Amino acid sequence: MASPARIEVDKLSVEQLKALKEQTDLEVNLLQDSLTKIRTAATRLENATAALHELSLRPHGTAHPTITLSSPQRSTCARVLSLVNVFVSDSACAGKKLLVPLTASLYVPGTLDDAEKVLVDVGTGYFIEKTMTQGKEYCERKINLLKSNFDELLEMATKKKSIADEMGMLLQAKLRQASASPSS
Repeated sequence: MASPARIEVDKLSVEQLKALKEQTDLEVNLLQDSLTKIRTAATRLENATAALHELSLRPHGTAHPTITLSSPQRSTCARVLSLVNVFVSDSACAGKKLLVPLTASLYVPGTLDDAEKVLVDVGTGYFIEKTMTQGKEYCERKINLLKSNFDELLEMATKKKSIADEMGMLLQAKLRQASASPSS
């Protein structure tokens, strides 16, 4: 199937080949942007999973451990992880007041009601209450899905890049051929 497509590309005019190469380059750039976004989301989910894991291992009533995360906001009573918006806490902080981020720069006051549960943002502003274990499982499933999508996109981007490079070489060859042969 690749051979007939190759023959058709060879028959294209210089203008058509330029347009096709530009379109393929645009697709490669979009795929690379998607890969970057998936990588960022997976990293944040991994941070959320690590925070949930560490907090679930800590017995209630003990001092808060220091959790080092790249971008989340920290609070004595709650850990609010950006992007995945997983809210976690411990029972020693139940009933305490805290600030809850609605956006990167907008916080509203809140009170921690149940310290045994987490709220997981499942998209479009919907939150689901889960136990710590369920929250970790959710994050792990999302990480696996993102890694699978990342691998598929990487393969597709590699193929598109290869096609774009071949078209570029073919375009250069046609331009050299056109400039070397005298115009009639």
